[in-house]
Amino acid sequence: MTRDNGNLFSGLCLAAFGIYVIAAGVKLPYVSEVGPGPGFFPLWIGIGLVAFASILIFASFLPSLNIAKSETHSWIRAGRVLAGWAAMMIAVALLGTIGFALTFVLLTTFLVVALERRPALLAIGVGVGLAAIFHLVFVIALDVSLPKGFWGF
Repeated sequence: MTRDNGNLFSGLCLAAFGIYVIAAGVKLPYVSEVGPGPGFFPLWIGIGLVAFASILIFASFLPSLNIAKSETHSWIRAGRVLAGWAAMMIAVALLGTIGFALTFVLLTTFLVVALERRPALLAIGVGVGLAAIFHLVFVIALDVSLPKGFWGF
């Protein structure tokens, strides 16, 4: 039986992280007097991570998905993954300075344009739309504050 070692190891790492998130989440209260407690989201996010990791591990053993790739193609994929990781780290660093909304729009635009090779206008639209949805869900509906930039949003 052949397997895709990259997907297998990625799935194992994701599963380990998911288990850690679940372990941290169960130590916090699941509910509070006014609704979900601080342990609600970490628990369900951890469960989702473990579920997706299981799918990734299972898919690593399916021969129809294991297509032989050249070494050059592997380096290109690795470069794209590292670019995505670097963009996430830069976004985290910018959160306190320029706020969640602008950081999220810039990150989404970069990921869609640079990594997915889609048109810039589409990427900006997706970023603005998702930032608005995050604002509606977290700030308006759940009354959770998101980092604000020096201009107030």
